[in-house]
Amino acid sequence: MQRNPNRRLPREEVRRRLLAEATRVFAERGYADARIEDIAAGAGFTKGAVYSNFGGKQELFGAILGDGAETELAAVREEIRDLDDLPTMIGRVASLVTRRIVEDSGRGHLGLEFAARAARDEHTRQILAPMRRDQREGAARSIAEVAERTGVRPAVDLDQAALILHCLTNGLVNEHIADPEAVDAEAVERALRTALTCLLPPPGDDPGRE
Repeated sequence: MQRNPNRRLPREEVRRRLLAEATRVFAERGYADARIEDIAAGAGFTKGAVYSNFGGKQELFGAILGDGAETELAAVREEIRDLDDLPTMIGRVASLVTRRIVEDSGRGHLGLEFAARAARDEHTRQILAPMRRDQREGAARSIAEVAERTGVRPAVDLDQAALILHCLTNGLVNEHIADPEAVDAEAVERALRTALTCLLPPPGDDPGRE
């Protein structure tokens, strides 16, 4: 059912509704079988709203993934906002990211599909590459904040640490989807804790310190 055309919604609300409906449709049908007009109608708009807010189907698909990554990073930063104990911070982050990996497999499937398309399609790659870059930069900033707050020196430079965590998280998503019995929540959380502890070693474990 179309919404009242006389009531002009804020642009952010239009985008929010389109993203929510697109997430549902893409997860249900996959990229190839999802249609712009169905997404728009399900959100209560015409397909022109999709083009004016996102540019097209590929951009909308990328926006779903980007929005999810931003939400996860914001949740991580909120989770550790009032903490200054490094082991507690690592435990909280590992637990939070694990829950998102094992409980939101639909978004993981979308990420796999988009990455596969990017390998074969230049336009998709142009959407995915800057989005992944932004995610790594956000991770680097978060690592820097944790290091400054706890007095820890990262084991490698920030960009390298962010790349390691970014690749590990994406890899864990893929492995959990492929083999959820072996790569279960416990295995995922253990891998995240191990990587975070190695990248942010307690001061006494840092061989570079006097």
